[in-house]
Amino acid sequence: MGKPTVHDIALEAGVSLATVDRVLNGRPGVRQKTQDRVQSAILSLGYVRDLSAANLARQRQYRFVFVLPEGPGQFVASLHSALREAMEVQRADRIDVRILAVPPHDPHQVVRALGTIDPGEVDGIAIMAQETPQVRDAIDRLAAAGLAVVTLVSDLPDSDRDHFVGINNIAAGRTAALLMGRFLAPATGKVLVVTSSLLARDSLERRFGFDAVMAYEFPEVDVLPTLEARDEPGRMAAIVSAALVAHPDIVGIYSVGSGNKALLEALRRIGRPAGLVVIAHELTPHTRAALETGEIAAVITQDVGHLVRSAVRLLRAKCDGLSIIQSQERIRIEVLLRENLP
Repeated sequence: MGKPTVHDIALEAGVSLATVDRVLNGRPGVRQKTQDRVQSAILSLGYVRDLSAANLARQRQYRFVFVLPEGPGQFVASLHSALREAMEVQRADRIDVRILAVPPHDPHQVVRALGTIDPGEVDGIAIMAQETPQVRDAIDRLAAAGLAVVTLVSDLPDSDRDHFVGINNIAAGRTAALLMGRFLAPATGKVLVVTSSLLARDSLERRFGFDAVMAYEFPEVDVLPTLEARDEPGRMAAIVSAALVAHPDIVGIYSVGSGNKALLEALRRIGRPAGLVVIAHELTPHTRAALETGEIAAVITQDVGHLVRSAVRLLRAKCDGLSIIQSQERIRIEVLLRENLP
């Protein structure tokens, strides 16, 4: 027997094709008893709907907005590039994506930008933003208006988002600690931790994971409080310089978030302590070059192409009322050394 069709469903349920179409598309005007007969026929026949064909037939267009931080950061630039590439591949799927750039450190401007999104013109959003009550409430309002919402790279778990797309950041921090401790052994001293902002949940979770492993596995190493550069190169240079003067026994630096370019430039200017171990996140042109020269010992990264493709798939599944394949959407932690650079 061939693959069952809507004609088979209509015959099995004893209803018209129009009634089957209404049930499949969730349109009103069908009594519950009739809906139950149609659903029973679908299960009995093992009918699997071809949503791509159905969407094409009714000219279905998916309209998504990616809300990303603005600025010169190379990691965000790689997200832009991966998104353009994904949209070229998925053009036939009638997916329209636009990017809404927002200031990375001003939650009020982020909220204002989210307020420009018209739920009547957009089906879903993917957002990468710092965790603040204002941003959370703005997301909740969009979700309440019927938009699908996924968080990207850095989660907002207390919001009404549908899914998070990104690595397990606590595990990423634990991985960084294990690498740092083993690279440093048997040396002892202090580790400086720098990031853009601890309002970004990915940075906060990485720090939690890092501290847990360092305290348990490498108690002889003293981890200093996190210093925040807020994506300001001058501030990064100042805080790193001051920390190295105040703590001449610093033996490692863990760069939790963005700002790796500024960190590397600061170390070159002020003079890099001998044997300093630097571990950073995200593969960018600057971290790749630093791996090749030995300025960075290891980079913990994630596949940006997988990130954007997963976000689009999850938004589309939410719009279509479909379940997701968890294993397909799991973003893996990757550890890159000079010897295994792709």
